Amino acid sequence: MAYRVSAVTWPAPTREARGAFCRTEGWQPARNARGQTGTHHVTYELQLHDGRVLRTRISHPVNRETYGEHLWTHILRDQLDVDQATFWVCVQDGKKPDRGAPEAPPEALPADLVHLLLTRVRLSEAEVAAMSKEEAIARMQRYWAAG
Repeated sequence: MAYRVSAVTWPAPTREARGAFCRTEGWQPARNARGQTGTHHVTYELQLHDGRVLRTRISHPVNRETYGEHLWTHILRDQLDVDQATFWVCVQDGKKPDRGAPEAPPEALPADLVHLLLTRVRLSEAEVAAMSKEEAIARMQRYWAAG
């Protein structure tokens, strides 16, 4: 059994594929109040950057049994928070879904360098805040070269 959505045919969704998706994206097995994993289900959780926690439960045994179309749509939308294409790209190609990871902050200036730019060069805090590390070092070097 396969699903056809907008002229694309996807493999039949299985528990095995759902487990592969969770492992590939880095979902963590959830633990109960006693610190143990469940025996009737494998439950995975994924902490998102926006603070939400996604949770999905896969019944044992994690085998090749397929899901019905309505249940599969619910799992994709409400538990995994992905569309069909994103799910299968992750399972088949190992490409993790784009969940909007925040950009890495720019490299911070060392505190001593900031202090020198503010007190010796007499730059404003706004000017220093707008500088990259390379710009700040170059500005300090020009100050020392001018003597």
